[in-house]
Amino acid sequence: MIDVVTGIFDSAVTFKKHTTAKLVFIGLGALDLLLTLAAVNLGLSEINPMIRLALQIPVLLVAMKLFIPAFIAWLMPGKLLVPSIILLALVVAWNIKELCVFLF
Repeated sequence: MIDVVTGIFDSAVTFKKHTTAKLVFIGLGALDLLLTLAAVNLGLSEINPMIRLALQIPVLLVAMKLFIPAFIAWLMPGKLLVPSIILLALVVAWNIKELCVFLF
């Protein structure tokens, strides 16, 4: 149990080593949240069933799109976040494209 707690606090040290990757990961999550809210407010529907459910409970939505990614970024070494950053960037790009198609 003590090793788990120590490991979590040791993550603060690795956060400083890969700050850029971790901030990009968290920032993309925040942008995804904003794009999701914008799309839903414009009348579009959410494809992901888990997020569709979370839209009904705002605290759950914020937890899923911001707090959980921030916690993951805290625990993971930055170089291991790179594949997730690429995937999340593709999701954000898709969301932007869909919003542009809908608006124009």
